[in-house]
Amino acid sequence: MAYVPGVALLVALVAGCSAGSDADDPAADSKPGSPTVSAAPPGKYRTLPESCSAVPRSTLKDLLPGAADLPQEQQDKVYEGTATVTYDTDRKVGCRWKSDAPDASRNLSIDFERVVSYDPAVSDDDRAREVYAKKEDAAALPTSAGVTPSETPGGSASASASASGSGTPSGSPSGISSASPSADPSGSTSGTDPDEDLRPRLLDGLGDAAFLDDALTRAGSTAQHRTVSVVFRTSNVIVTVQYTEQPARVSEVPDSRELQEKAQALARKLDEALSD
Repeated sequence: MAYVPGVALLVALVAGCSAGSDADDPAADSKPGSPTVSAAPPGKYRTLPESCSAVPRSTLKDLLPGAADLPQEQQDKVYEGTATVTYDTDRKVGCRWKSDAPDASRNLSIDFERVVSYDPAVSDDDRAREVYAKKEDAAALPTSAGVTPSETPGGSASASASASGSGTPSGSPSGISSASPSADPSGSTSGTDPDEDLRPRLLDGLGDAAFLDDALTRAGSTAQHRTVSVVFRTSNVIVTVQYTEQPARVSEVPDSRELQEKAQALARKLDEALSD
């Protein structure tokens, strides 16, 4: 009579162990149809161009007029350029050129930066948008009635203040809209067209987003020098073109329109080369 309850107890223990093993099974906790998180897509560009070969010699001759009067060996040295020192040529490359002429000296530089996101939830393009937006904000572009919103990772308009903390939103006219000449910081309007807005501004039709900055400075008693910068983003690559002129005479002011036109033309050629 005592044997039968023992058998019943053994069966109950075995059943309990079986139920416990099912509860500890990770597969038992998984919910059918739960979404899987996929990594963000990589950027379009996996490599960068050879920077010192990115600008054709014919273009360099136009941008560096003083070099054409040099002996052939010196010309070749000027047009070869000097590569920017970098520790990862897959991520950042650049090149510099300089020429001196009796009336002025010219400096040209280009930089390519390939942005890579190490966050699987953030794409390379989105990370590049963030990097580009910081550059645009740092430029503190002036605002006007014809503002074109700058891009942000979320695709909304950027209204961040300038780096100086003045509270001026980033952004500016993306085309020619002003009927008044733009003035240099010195108060001069030399080299401007009354029908053209030459202020720093956003640019249309260049990469996925682009802006132009124009700065006129004087260091001590030296001549004024103007630097025009064009920065654009295409997918996960950010390109910066800087073109500077310093006249030989202290009284002269570099022509803003000429420098802007040539810097933009070069930027568009680089954009086309990247797209090929």
